[in-house]
Parts: sequence; structure tokens; C-alpha cells
Amino acid sequence: MNSSEPTKRNVVAFGESPVPVGTPGYLHKIYWWAYEHPLAVRFWDHGFLINFILLGNYDRLVNAVLDEFSDGLDGDTLQISCAYGKLTPRLESRLNEGGRLDVIDVLKVQLENVRRKLKWPGERVRLIQCDATRLNCPDASYDQVLMFFLPHELPGDKRRQALSEAVRVVKPGGKVILVEFHRPKWWHPLRLWQRLVFLLFEPFATDMWRHDLTYYLPEYPECLVERHETYFGDLYQKLVLVRKK
Repeated sequence: MNSSEPTKRNVVAFGESPVPVGTPGYLHKIYWWAYEHPLAVRFWDHGFLINFILLGNYDRLVNAVLDEFSDGLDGDTLQISCAYGKLTPRLESRLNEGGRLDVIDVLKVQLENVRRKLKWPGERVRLIQCDATRLNCPDASYDQVLMFFLPHELPGDKRRQALSEAVRVVKPGGKVILVEFHRPKWWHPLRLWQRLVFLLFEPFATDMWRHDLTYYLPEYPECLVERHETYFGDLYQKLVLVRKK
């Protein structure tokens, strides 16, 4: 074999669930109008609406993710949960030669929505129906793992399980990148507005104001906080974790 040829890597062994992946009860009850119904997907997945919901900060927060990959995406990357907007296509555009992206979501309708936006679905980007709290792949499979506004939508116990799984499947020395809500400064002019939105539509999101995200991380395997940045008067945050070797 020519030594100059790149070494082929095995694809991450992501197995099929032994039973059909069902919609979690809390998701169906609370978020059917946002994620589950096909008409909801078509309604909400528009840039101006997403930017309105994030108070004009959508592009800034997507760029905060991409800043972690200034030299492109190498190895295997896992995005846990689909996200409306252009995040996944932009991650796809950052894939270096040999780089691969897996996107998982518990809802098939969300995966199909993302598929329509991609250049290489099934080739360099795999779309896998799976529950974030039970990732069906081996330990230390991925070079980097991303969650973009997922933890605040999960009940506390599910949040701990999902974060534990994210840390479990990242390789030693690899990154887990979390972009989420954060407790805003006391003087923030939109603090009361955001709390009202949480109370009406996002019942688990107020947890993001009660505890730091690190509160929900597993003790083992251990990880270090490499970087923590906040945006827009501390209303949003990016937390970058590195799993210990």
C-alpha cells in the first residue's frame, strides 16, 4: 500500500435500537406543537423566526459553535438533537477530508427535515433516529460532541442522562460543546420577558437559571471545563468541556 494514502477509519458503530424508538411522553405533551407535528416543522424552521426566538442572537450563537472548528471538522463529530436553521448544513460545510458528522434525534420528522438541507446525507453525514439519553454506540467513539439548545428542553433526570451519554461517547481529550440559555444579569431588560416565555412554553428551561450546566454533569468519566463564555447580558452561554484522558 502506498504510504502516502490516507488511512481509512472505521465508521462509528451506531447500532439500531432493539425496539422502535418512541416519542418520550414529556416531548409529546409539551413540545408537540414545536417539533413533532409536520406542520410545526414547516412553520418554525425559518431563519427570521428562530432569530426572533433567540432575540436576534441566532447567527452569533451558531458562529460561537463554528469558532470551535476554525480549522474545520476532523474525525467523527456527533450532533445530539437536530436544530432548526442552518447549523447542521454549516457543520457539514466545515467537514475536512475524511471528516464525518452523525446527527441523532428521537423524532424521524426532524431528521427528514435536516436531510433536505444537506449535500451529502448518508455519505458524509449520517442521520440516526435515537434517544439522546440512550446513545446506541460504544464508549469513546467521537472526537467531538455538540448539543445546541437541547438540555433546557429535558426534565432534570433526562438532562443528566443525556449529558452523561455525551461525555461517555466522546474520546479522551475530545470536546463536548454545549450552547444553552444562562441566567441573565439582574438588570437585563428582557429578563422578565424570557422568564414569561419559559413559564408559558419551556417548563424545564428555568433550571438553566437555577444551576450551572456543570451541575448536571456526571462525576465519571470526568471532564474539565476548557472554556465558558456568555453572550447578550449572560442570557446565553457556550460551555466547552474536555474529557480527561
